[in-house]
Amino acid sequence: MPLYEHVFLARQDASAQQVEELTTQLTGVIEGLGGKVTKTESWGIRSLTYRMNKNRKAHFVMFNIDGPAAVVSEIERQERINEDIIRYLTVRVDELEEGPSAMMRKAERDRDRDDRGGGFRGDREGGGFRGDREGGFRGDRGPRRPRDEAPAAETQE
Repeated sequence: MPLYEHVFLARQDASAQQVEELTTQLTGVIEGLGGKVTKTESWGIRSLTYRMNKNRKAHFVMFNIDGPAAVVSEIERQERINEDIIRYLTVRVDELEEGPSAMMRKAERDRDRDDRGGGFRGDREGGGFRGDREGGFRGDRGPRRPRDEAPAAETQE
């Protein structure tokens, strides 16, 4: 049987439970028509590149499907009817990817990067332009005077 990767985007204001029900419903349709869902991944809420149907974010869900073409046409028909689904895309592939998809690997990599700490360069020692406030290098201007030695402002009469 042909192999497909199918991704659909659900509205951002749909709850996680509603998205899970949509996923269960579509899985039931696929299995009812003789297909098989080999993998289901929920990528969570992600920002969209541009607004779609007044939505700036969406729930992303991916299926790996092993089934006839009639399965794909039926789930796409169901998704066109459903108001909670913004977009969908089905791609026929030669073989299904084992393990986590590229999106899930990216999410794990980003999570690991956040766990390491750090952030922008100002967090590193000696980084940023904070050196002059901390007694660091001031170029050819010399060290700062303490505030009490600063000249008093002259008043005009």
